[in-house]
Amino acid sequence: MKNLILMLKNNLRIRSILAAFASCLLCSAQGQSNALVIATNINLPKDLNIRNQVIDSLNGFLAQKEKHAAENSFVRAGDRLQTSLLLDELKGIESSARDKADGFYRPCLLNCAPIDETNFLVQFSYLGRRDDVCITRVSFRLLAAHEGNQFYFSPPLGQNTVTWKHKNFGHCQFHFKQTLDTAKAAEYAKLVASFDEKLKASGQLTEVYCCDGLPEALQLFGVDYKSDYNGFGASSFSTHEGHNTLVVNGDSTGVFTNFDAHDLWHSRLHNVLSTKIINRPVDEGCAYLYGGSWGYSWPEILGRFKDKLAANPKADWLDLYQSLQNFGDSQDKHLIATYVIDALLVQKIEKEKGFGKVMELLSCGKYEKGNENFFAALEKIAGINKTNFNAEVWKLVKAS
Repeated sequence: MKNLILMLKNNLRIRSILAAFASCLLCSAQGQSNALVIATNINLPKDLNIRNQVIDSLNGFLAQKEKHAAENSFVRAGDRLQTSLLLDELKGIESSARDKADGFYRPCLLNCAPIDETNFLVQFSYLGRRDDVCITRVSFRLLAAHEGNQFYFSPPLGQNTVTWKHKNFGHCQFHFKQTLDTAKAAEYAKLVASFDEKLKASGQLTEVYCCDGLPEALQLFGVDYKSDYNGFGASSFSTHEGHNTLVVNGDSTGVFTNFDAHDLWHSRLHNVLSTKIINRPVDEGCAYLYGGSWGYSWPEILGRFKDKLAANPKADWLDLYQSLQNFGDSQDKHLIATYVIDALLVQKIEKEKGFGKVMELLSCGKYEKGNENFFAALEKIAGINKTNFNAEVWKLVKAS
């Protein structure tokens, strides 16, 4: 009998939640298209001023979500770094490519629970409706702190890790639950220092939170669910501001038993160069050279490249470069000829002219079909163009 009553209560609770979701969507035609919808069954603060302030502040926070955290007037200066992680997950969230609609998903406030007299836990989702079915795009959980006449928002990262330990290696601080693989952490810190020195960004402070996979990493900074990550078990998140980098690592284990040197290169480069100007093939070439790929070291990648492609004396390197040919064992663990050629070019340029010239090549502009921006920069830096490309690459392959 108790089980039956519990089951009925659970069913009623689920129906109540679904009804609240449906209510959010039915109300979406009212007011501004991007304004926060309030679920009809939630308990809001009894004080009318506080209630209005928390709703107005959350609306303001979401209205400025496309901006950098430093420009969002509902984020305190001390919370900017960690809030940047969450804002990255909010950017463009209203749009649905499938439905070809920019405002398909609407923000819906689901909970506003008091922590103490001046702080609340707020939970909200972005919801859409398709064929009478409620679709959840993303669900968040944030801390709301009352100051003056408004609320400021931040992820619950500190709250979620208050019992964690930490240990420093150089300019890196690792946060972990009980145990840390100190050898692997020291290796990571050493490689960070090496990359930062190369990029003339030494002295950066890096905090790494060691999580047991993607779900824990997301929940740590307030993402309860996001459809983009449905079914995925591993991923890492990082953000950078000033001289500080924050990494929530869900690629490894809570003990930090491994890390990807390839991805670490990308992360450190993106701290100093905007992705708007980075040439991805050159960036990938550097990542191959300094960090390997898919568990293969650079010498192993180069060996496979030479066995599979350079064994052909008639290999057309310009054609292989332009075609982004995969010579890996599978599509999942692809190895791209373009990136290996770029690694060889980077190796030559760095040796002969220093890493400053490599940075020029890296910042020649985004990849474009035909690679005109890349070849213009390459000719200026190294005297290599489309006409002599094949001969110059053969020299590099044979000398490697």
